[in-house]
Amino acid sequence: MPAIVLIGAQWGDEGKGKVTDLLGERVDYVVRYQGGNNAGHTVVTPDGQKYALHLLPSGVLTPGCVPVIGNGVVVDPKVLLSELDGLAERGVDATRLLISTDAHLIMPHHRALDRVVERYLGSSRIGTTGRGIGPAYGDKIARMGIRVQDLLDPGIFRKKLELVLREKNQILFKVYNRKPIDVDAVVEEYLGYAERLRPYIADTRLILGKALEADKTVLLEGAQATLLDVDHGTYPFVTSSNPTAGGACVGSGVPPTRINQVIAVAKAYTTRVGSGPFPTELFDANGQHLLKVGGEYGTTTGRERRCGWFDAVVARYAARVNGVTDFVVTKLDVLSGLEKVPICVAYEIDGERVDEMPMTQTAFHHAKPIYEELPGWDEDISKCRTEAELPENARRYIERIEELSGARVSAVGVGPGRDENVVRHPLL
Repeated sequence: MPAIVLIGAQWGDEGKGKVTDLLGERVDYVVRYQGGNNAGHTVVTPDGQKYALHLLPSGVLTPGCVPVIGNGVVVDPKVLLSELDGLAERGVDATRLLISTDAHLIMPHHRALDRVVERYLGSSRIGTTGRGIGPAYGDKIARMGIRVQDLLDPGIFRKKLELVLREKNQILFKVYNRKPIDVDAVVEEYLGYAERLRPYIADTRLILGKALEADKTVLLEGAQATLLDVDHGTYPFVTSSNPTAGGACVGSGVPPTRINQVIAVAKAYTTRVGSGPFPTELFDANGQHLLKVGGEYGTTTGRERRCGWFDAVVARYAARVNGVTDFVVTKLDVLSGLEKVPICVAYEIDGERVDEMPMTQTAFHHAKPIYEELPGWDEDISKCRTEAELPENARRYIERIEELSGARVSAVGVGPGRDENVVRHPLL
C-alpha cells in the first residue's frame, strides 16, 4: 500500500485528528512527522470521551494502529511521558508507540530562550507557545542538537550538553540576565527519562519502509498547517518546521514515490492562533458566533483563536503547494443558524483584485477580502450522514468550496464525534 499524507490547509486546528479517526482501522501506522508539543489536537471517541493530544499521533487511540514519532519531530520527554501516563490512567494502551532515534530533544535551555526572547520582542513577538520548539529546531539546523539516541549513551549525552551550554548559558546570563542552567541537574533529569523511553526508541525509517513493502497503510500526519510552514507559510508568523506535504518525506524517511494521496483538512470557516496577517478575520457578532459555537480555544494553550470566514484563496494555495487530492471540510455545523455565509474568493490589494496568494509579505498584510455571499441555513445538521440529508444551502456551500479550492471535497464534518461526518467520496 502507498503512504497517505494528512495536512492542515489553513493555520492549524482544522481537525486532523478527526480525519485520522475517520480512516479508522484501515490505517496500520500513523506517523507524526514534524512539530512538537506546541501543537495539539482533540479527538472524541465513540463513547464520548475527549482526548487532547500534543506529541502523540492521533492513531494512538485506534486499536491495532502503531503510532510513530518521526525523526522530524522535536520531543520534550517530560511532556511525552506525562501524556503517556495520562492515557494509561484512562485505560488507553500506548505501548505500541515508536520514537525515532533521530528525533531531536527539547532541552531546558530551549524553553528558557524561547520565553525570554519572545518577551524581549515585545509588540513584535511572533506568538510562540514558549515551549522551546523554535530554539530546538534552530540548534538542529546549527548542528548543535541533542537527539533521542543520545539518551542511550550517557557519556555522549553529557558531552553534547556541556558543549551546547557553553554558549547558551552565556546568552542567558550575559544577554538576558537569567540564571545559567546546571549541567548536572539536566543530566540527572534526562537520563531518568531515558530509562522510561528506552522501550519505545526504534529505527522508524526501517520499520516504516518494511511496513510499506508488506502492503501496510501508513498515514503521515502533520501538525500545524500549510500557512504555518516555515518556507511556505506567512513568515515570520509561522512554526519552525515544514507541515506541508513535502515535509512528510523529510520528517519520516518515507520516500515521495511511496505517496499517492494527500488529504487536506480545512474548517468551514478560518481560524488562527498567535500573531500575523489574517485577511478574513472578524471582529463582530459573527466572529463571536464562530468562537463560541465552534469552541475555538487552543488545545495546547487555551488561547482564544482568531476567527474569520472561509478563505478560498488560502485553500487554492494549499491545494497547489501540497498536491491535495482530497479536502475534508470540518465544523460545517458551526455555520448553522447564520443568515449569510460569505466566502472570500479573492483579495483587493492597493486597489487591484488578486486571485492568488500575494507574492510578498507586505502585500499579504494589505490584503482585503473580496466576498461572495451564499445563503445560510437554520437546520441542525449534526444527524446528517449522507449528502442528500444536508440542507440545500449547506450542499451549495460545500460545492462552492470545492469549485473554488481546486480539489474535491471528500468528507464533511457535521459535529465533533467520530461518526458525525458526511462522506461524499471514500478516502481509502
